[in-house]
Amino acid sequence: MGMLISMPAFSQTVEVPLHAAARVQYGADRVRKVLKPGWRVVVQVGNGASKEGFVIEVKNRVIDVRGDDASGALYGCLELAERIRSGALTADRPGAALTFSDRPEMPLRGACIGMQKPVLLPGRGPYEYPYTPQNFPWFYDKKLWTRYLDSMVDNRMNTLYLWNGHPFASLVRLPDYPYAVEVDDETFSRNEEMYRWLATEADRRGIWLIQLFYNIIVSKPFAEHNHIKTQDRSRHIEPLIADYTRKSISAFVAKYPNVGLMVTLGEAMEGVGQDDIDWFTKTILPGIKDGLKVLGRKDEPPVVLRAHDTDGPAVMKAALPVYGNLYVECKYNGEALTTYTPRGPWAELHRKLSSISKGLIENVHIMANLEPFRYGSPDFIQKCVQAMHNDYHASGLHLYPQASYWDWPYTADKVGAGTASGGGASRGPASGGAVATAGGPRLLEMDRDWIWYKAWARYAWNCHRNRGDEIVYWSRQLAGRYGCDEEHGKYILEAYEQSGEIAPKLLRRFGITDGNRQTLTLGMLMTQLIDPERYGLFSLLYDSEGPPGESLSQYAEKEWKKQSHEGETPVQVCDEVEEEGRRAVLAIVRAEDAVTRRRDEFGRLMNDMQCYKLLADCYAAKARAALAVLRYKYSGDIKDIQQAGSSLQLSLDMFRELARTADSGYLYANSMQTAQRKIPMRGVNGTYKTWGEMEPVYVKEFENFVGNLDSLVRGSGREEAPAAYRPTEVRVSGGRYEVEVGAKPFADSGMVIRKVASPLAGVKGVMQSARRQLLEGTEVSFTCKEPVDLLIGFFDEKRSMYLQPSQLETDASANDFGQADIKIADGVVVEGMPPVQVHAWSFPAGAHTLRLGKGLCLVLGFVKPLEKGKTYDAGLSEPGKKNLDWLFE
Repeated sequence: MGMLISMPAFSQTVEVPLHAAARVQYGADRVRKVLKPGWRVVVQVGNGASKEGFVIEVKNRVIDVRGDDASGALYGCLELAERIRSGALTADRPGAALTFSDRPEMPLRGACIGMQKPVLLPGRGPYEYPYTPQNFPWFYDKKLWTRYLDSMVDNRMNTLYLWNGHPFASLVRLPDYPYAVEVDDETFSRNEEMYRWLATEADRRGIWLIQLFYNIIVSKPFAEHNHIKTQDRSRHIEPLIADYTRKSISAFVAKYPNVGLMVTLGEAMEGVGQDDIDWFTKTILPGIKDGLKVLGRKDEPPVVLRAHDTDGPAVMKAALPVYGNLYVECKYNGEALTTYTPRGPWAELHRKLSSISKGLIENVHIMANLEPFRYGSPDFIQKCVQAMHNDYHASGLHLYPQASYWDWPYTADKVGAGTASGGGASRGPASGGAVATAGGPRLLEMDRDWIWYKAWARYAWNCHRNRGDEIVYWSRQLAGRYGCDEEHGKYILEAYEQSGEIAPKLLRRFGITDGNRQTLTLGMLMTQLIDPERYGLFSLLYDSEGPPGESLSQYAEKEWKKQSHEGETPVQVCDEVEEEGRRAVLAIVRAEDAVTRRRDEFGRLMNDMQCYKLLADCYAAKARAALAVLRYKYSGDIKDIQQAGSSLQLSLDMFRELARTADSGYLYANSMQTAQRKIPMRGVNGTYKTWGEMEPVYVKEFENFVGNLDSLVRGSGREEAPAAYRPTEVRVSGGRYEVEVGAKPFADSGMVIRKVASPLAGVKGVMQSARRQLLEGTEVSFTCKEPVDLLIGFFDEKRSMYLQPSQLETDASANDFGQADIKIADGVVVEGMPPVQVHAWSFPAGAHTLRLGKGLCLVLGFVKPLEKGKTYDAGLSEPGKKNLDWLFE
């Protein structure tokens, strides 16, 4: 154990090993602050086989704390300090001899902070945010960091992830590329000092700092110097970029040896493919090894591969012979929180990744369906962590902020001017009150969402705690926070747990996607409910991220055919969320009169419970309206459509009340305020981020419905095809063809167009080589004198031979040209091929090159700019198909 040294304070004694690690000293300091006179504490560090475990033995007034390692000693000290602070151990009541031991179930338990912002910086792409005081003033606030790190160690978290697209140009200089640095000399020096300080302070608390980066992204100065883009998904590996990246990583590892790396291969590379494998095994891992060689190290520190938009198993198979100490990180429920019963292909992928790595880390990511309202259901969270163990075979947790990830360290809450504590971010009160910023009072996310962090961390340490004991534990925690008795604390817990079911159920049964392109709390359009495929339905949401069940269209079809229903149904969810909303509000109201502390905070919590109830009522009414519309597709009975009207009116009334309640408490609903936000409305330039902005949209939707219903009753209602698109002249390489029946769009194939939607009449396509598309991808170079839309047709079948439309779930650039929306659904029929969905890329005047991935597609030609947000379903492959989207548009 080594020699012990005494550290007296008054008449109590804390003894730690000579030359004890900084984290052991930190733990001893925490004990010293609460230790009463007459006690003697001996802290010892062993070399146990397990990590982070500890034993506490109390004999009269002598307490032994024995850690399996330095972190175990730290956690033993924290446990002892908490027991003394809470009164479980007192000097005047030492009690009988006590032995207590504990160790974590998950070896990696961490949180993340985004070095990112709600909007894109001018002239930059996604994730490109240099470390500067202008971009991140809070990054240089040591008092703020101290509070955050202390909160992490209090929750026994041991990993902290910083997320950024290309951090290297803010933190290292390269002799071969001196021009690549993105910050001035003063900022660079501040970054060096701050980063080293942060790594040291984290390590002192047993926390491993990990830096994430994306691929392939280069610094803006590097890109400009070499006349390339900072990121280009269609760009293949180039020697210059590979050399720059490898040397950046090497310099980072050598300069910050105690900081880990997490690698994202996807989003800024061309999805799944050999490039991912080559980049990881021939650039990134060699760069890490180069840095270790500079340090004279022969060991392999852990490296985390993020299994996002890449073939994780294939990458791991190729990488393990190169570098053995590899962990894998994977999203738990996508970019949302939907279920504690994961299944299907997503669960299979997790289990496979777990079996071939040092450990699988579950990433609870973004929470696009929860923000901005408070969420803190210990029951739901405990079951999720149990699912991580049982269904995913995971051994780690990587936790995102519950809300406002892109706006960290602040929340979206509106705070009265009189509540600010003044000063700056670091002066926020521990009670969770407001802090003053240049833009007015703001709440700190770490304070507001304390229960989010505490619950996930508690169950990452031990998810097998008794449910009855947990109800008592959380009731007491809430009672202590709000100054009420345990009975009323239990009411607050009930409000959290009832409301905690609402957003997960709504998204998994009615949503379009688990990604952050959807803001659940802003509602959904009727067309999104009755025709989700039009909006790029993400299938994993339904086959993996919830219990077995039915979608709205499946339920309507089974009802009409009088077939039995299976699993969780839309009607069931409507009934359940309405009742859960009612119970959440009732429970929080019951607790109100007993609250004596943090009354302002409790008032905001009450407002959130009311928001959840209104959200549930709004969705339930609208889903019932959608079911009536879907039934009409089968029945043709106008009474079904009329029934939809009353439910749609009720939904609108509920949303109006939600808008008043939520807008009074929040600055925005979503913290990512870019064009990547698509559902319910495209969030260009920070628009459609509040409920007040959405209310006129839903009013117009209802008015359209009333007017179109009248036309339907009179027998004149129908969906009309848009006017013919207006072709425009461009200078383009390659042969041309008329987009018409009988045309052959491929120069080396006999495939023939058999049907064409009327808006495409007169458009000239660009002939392609099918062989080249399969082997190399598609490239279209052209020059235009005025803005144009380039039409691309995607074959609607998920097979490797067909090019797939980019998804915002995996490609942040998937809507950079407005291409994410379908313009014409089922708009072309090619003999022997799947239906064709037509998308449009918008370009300004000038010279352009569009590069697409491998797989067959149709280049349908150039037209004058089209109206945004409009989709026409031509239904060419389904004669007689009844489409009712027009009723609401």
